Amino acid sequence: MNQWPDATTTLPADGTEGALVGRVWRPGLGPSVAAVRDTGVYDVTAAFPTVRDLCERPDPADALRRAGGERIAGLDALLANTPADDRDPERPWLLAPVDLQAVKAAGVTFVVSMLERVIEERVRGDASGAAAARDRVRELIGDDLASLRPGSPRAAALKDLLVAQGVWSQYLEVGIGPDAEIFTKAPVLAAVGTATDAGVHPSSRWNNPEPEIALAVASTGRVVGATLGNDVNLRDVEGRSALLLPKAKDNNASAALGPFLRLFEPGFGLDDVRGATVGLTVSGTDGYRLEASSSMAAISRDPEELVGQLIGPHHQYPDGAVLYLGTMFAPVDDRDEPGQGFTHRTGDLVTVSTPLLGSLVNRIRPSDACEPWDFGLADLMRSLVARGVL
Repeated sequence: MNQWPDATTTLPADGTEGALVGRVWRPGLGPSVAAVRDTGVYDVTAAFPTVRDLCERPDPADALRRAGGERIAGLDALLANTPADDRDPERPWLLAPVDLQAVKAAGVTFVVSMLERVIEERVRGDASGAAAARDRVRELIGDDLASLRPGSPRAAALKDLLVAQGVWSQYLEVGIGPDAEIFTKAPVLAAVGTATDAGVHPSSRWNNPEPEIALAVASTGRVVGATLGNDVNLRDVEGRSALLLPKAKDNNASAALGPFLRLFEPGFGLDDVRGATVGLTVSGTDGYRLEASSSMAAISRDPEELVGQLIGPHHQYPDGAVLYLGTMFAPVDDRDEPGQGFTHRTGDLVTVSTPLLGSLVNRIRPSDACEPWDFGLADLMRSLVARGVL
């Protein structure tokens, strides 16, 4: 039977050595900003009403370490009470570690996933034709494009060649062209955290997890921390038309982030993100198991470049943003019938992990069967005013 995570499997390899911030629902109070420490999880909302406020500090990690607050509970107790179908509503539970930040995502940032997007487009979301299309695309394009810099003269020459052969794609445009694909993944406050259900639209028959690292970006454009993400993806929907991207990407519980936001400080920074290896495990109730890993070193656009395309004089985010950096995970092995590739089944337990950020664990369910999102910005403001912290 699939098991929800505990503190040992959730925390980074160095435990609580990092500056770890999360959010906790406290019955009678509402969402609370929390510091994760070796003696438990502490409410620091009095110092930082929102995670956004913490991220705007000149040195968020130092500010978090200095903040006092009431101990809420031990991490194991919070994790045990987080799954919605086995929750005591009178006790606290974990939430996604971000709040007012815009939730954005960069797509087609790895060559392997870029080729899979091209294949989805060519078969118009029909998984049965993917294997033949994959062979044809790789015959024409190849898959050794790791050294190709998007927007470079060499990339432009490749584009000219592919256009001449009739295989140019909108996914190749954002994969090797000058402009990155950056889209809105979820509304503010809609992301789910660890030990919760993640949603797949019930109409989808071809879908997959997208294990990623996500950056926390302050309103100034400064990257202040990182967390893990699962950018749940509907391959059949997006493959039919890129204009269906909102339906493919933004559904109830389809944006998972966590378990915590690790803030940058001496000993942990953007270079650690660049050198990270992200692991993925899918464990099905039918005994199915998939294990994969991807190296951030293979990303085609540096994380700082992606942040620069997200935020700047051309686009401001006064409450900051969280940016999924993209995935190289390409689920091409068959799970069921030959030629059908991978797709989720209800009950799959998905673990996204990397040593310095810990593990994000979500169970896959239809989005309309997941806990509904019913706590919005107005509710958050009212709860903070009632607590006297605004």
